[in-house]
Amino acid sequence: MDQYHEVLKGKVRRGTGAKKVKNRDKKLAHVGGTFVATKLGERKAKVVRVRGGNRKVKLQREEFINVSLGNEVKRVKIKRVVKSNNADFTRQSIITKGAILETDVGMVKVTSRPGQDGVLNGVLLKEEKS
Repeated sequence: MDQYHEVLKGKVRRGTGAKKVKNRDKKLAHVGGTFVATKLGERKAKVVRVRGGNRKVKLQREEFINVSLGNEVKRVKIKRVVKSNNADFTRQSIITKGAILETDVGMVKVTSRPGQDGVLNGVLLKEEKS
C-alpha cells in the first residue's frame, strides 16, 4: 500500500473552534512508492515507471555486494544479514541502507539504497583488535 505524506499546514482549527477541512483531495504526486524488501538470493530486479516517465530499478534479491576496499572495488558473496534497520528486518534478512552484512572479506555496511538504486554497494567496517 502506498503512503500519503502531505499534512495540513498551519492552524488546524478555525476561530469558532471548528476543524479546518482540506481545500483539495489527495494528489498522486504526494503518494510515496511501494517498499521493496531486498533479500538474499539469486539476483532479481524489477523495473518500474516513476514520475516524469523515468525508470527506477528495484532490487528484490541479491547474493553479491560491491565492497569498497580503499582504492579498489571488489564483488563479494554475502553470507548473512547481521543487523538491519529493526529486529524484524534482521530476522527476515531484509537488506536496507545502513544494514551490516557478513561477507567473505568481513563485515560490510550497505551504503546504497537497494530498493531504489538497483545495486548493492557497501564499505568494509574496520576490524576492532582486542
